[in-house]
Amino acid sequence: MSTEAIMLGLVAVIATGTLAQWVAWRLKLPSILLLLLTGIAAGMTGLLNPDELMGNGLAPLVKLSVGIILFEGGLSLKMSELRRIGTALSRLMTVGLVVTWLLAAVLSYYTLGFAEDEALSLSILFGSILIVTGPTVIIPLMRQVRPSGNVASVLKWEGIVNDPIGVMFAVLVLEVILAGGLAEGKGVAILSIVNTVGYGTLLGAAGAAIMVYLLKRHLIPDFLQNPVSLALVVGTFALSDVLQHESGLWAVTVMGIILANQKYVRVKHIIEFKENLRVLLISALFVLLSARLTLEDLAHVNIGSVLFLFGLIFIVRPAAIFLSMIKTNLTTKEKLFLSWMAPRGIVAASISAIFSFSLIEGGFESASLLVPYTFIVIIGTVTIYGLSAKWVANKLNVAKPDALGVLFLGGHNWVRDMARAVRQLGFDVVIADTNAQNIRLAKRQGLNTFHGNIVTDSIPEELDIDSLGNFMALTPNHEVNTLACISFEESFDSAHVFQLNEKKNGIEGGNERGGRLLFGGIHNFKTLNDLYGSGWKIDLVKIEKETTLADIKENEDLIPLFVHRTTANTFFVVADDLVTNLEKNDRIICMMKKPSTSIPSSPNTEVD
Repeated sequence: MSTEAIMLGLVAVIATGTLAQWVAWRLKLPSILLLLLTGIAAGMTGLLNPDELMGNGLAPLVKLSVGIILFEGGLSLKMSELRRIGTALSRLMTVGLVVTWLLAAVLSYYTLGFAEDEALSLSILFGSILIVTGPTVIIPLMRQVRPSGNVASVLKWEGIVNDPIGVMFAVLVLEVILAGGLAEGKGVAILSIVNTVGYGTLLGAAGAAIMVYLLKRHLIPDFLQNPVSLALVVGTFALSDVLQHESGLWAVTVMGIILANQKYVRVKHIIEFKENLRVLLISALFVLLSARLTLEDLAHVNIGSVLFLFGLIFIVRPAAIFLSMIKTNLTTKEKLFLSWMAPRGIVAASISAIFSFSLIEGGFESASLLVPYTFIVIIGTVTIYGLSAKWVANKLNVAKPDALGVLFLGGHNWVRDMARAVRQLGFDVVIADTNAQNIRLAKRQGLNTFHGNIVTDSIPEELDIDSLGNFMALTPNHEVNTLACISFEESFDSAHVFQLNEKKNGIEGGNERGGRLLFGGIHNFKTLNDLYGSGWKIDLVKIEKETTLADIKENEDLIPLFVHRTTANTFFVVADDLVTNLEKNDRIICMMKKPSTSIPSSPNTEVD
């Protein structure tokens, strides 16, 4: 390929992957599903040919990318969680792994089209490949589903730890098959386990220790910390993989877990960098690998492969969960949801391709079927789990509530009235303040509170904010508001972080740092406080006929603060750039001139 063609191909991969992620977010669909469909469409139409574009570099790129994703996943694993889920996780990684392997192997032997003389060996190998789930699919689905409590922790640990363990197990099975049987390959398998765990653990710990030493001694300037950490991760992965085949995933997972749980240096900035990189890598990988599918591969979608897929979902996964979770602290509903969450992803696709090549060289002609069968499983499980998991989680009551509530910074009288109105709509609220009197009054009004400095007291760890999707800084101190908004951008997303304008006398101003400007940007703390002191009140107003927010703002006797879309049960904060149509029966929380018994005359509003 020409240089221009390669450049356009790489741009197409990044652009289409990112676009698919954005469209999935807008449509509230599983991002992995759209990535797969985008890649298949690009490959089938000839717009993208990964093998021609990447050549021999595709396999190393996939392996390194998965290593980075697993390292980032390891950074999210806290050892403190094991006190709650340690028993369940250890059984899932032992009993559950064996049950999945054996049942998947039996199922593939009787349903898939491997050659008769190769069916037993390839079925056993295929069962081991399907052990892995992986963070490339689990983490995006968890973000969409928002499972609660033990379920979230088990899924996260399983998805991240399962990959290196599953790959190691699959490699052992492959080596036994290529050696000619268990008797001949037993010694090789045992040595491989020892080397994989030994090299992976040692090099992972060493990589983490080097990173901690460099950061603690301030030997790396801030602007180089993320590049150095990335270089150290891929270096650790590559060195471990060279010393022992397929041990790199274990090494970087260990490295991430150690860095996440050490107390010597802060690694928050590294975590944020790797999270952003993970999204980009997942987008590119799924597009590249799914674009390799051909019409011939899809021709293997037949009765046998469909039966295998449904057996994997409805028999193998439930059996693995319920047999491994006997006498654990998980409830029946939690076990049922875990039974409905086992999508396969990048790792299964990549190792099936690598194993297929090795087996074909070893004389196993049916090994060419491993790749299409694996993609049938990936597409099928991602589609079925992705489209149904949130509904199942809600039915089983193991999903966190939609994050639509509000965390208010500041507990003045008019802020407390706003919080009560939001709660009246059915959304959770919390008031945070350093003023003990404001907190006492809020508690008397039945509001949830946090007494302390939310910037320095790590409120996300001390307060359950799962149901809170908006942060509003409403103190009289602009610097405090701005600093708090910057601190909470990670927890709430910048689109849902708000603060009052600094400007006085109704003069509109911009805000380069901090949150979005509240209430059109023309009201600051002093103007709202003065209006409330002069008799203005917080009221809940019902829309009687279709109108616009702009029309409501023209009424000088009220200030719209929040909009509740009743048909979809969505909730908007009136901010700098919010322009929306209002439907009949929508409700608005307003600060208005007259008390609730006398609403400002408007054909579109009345008290609810």
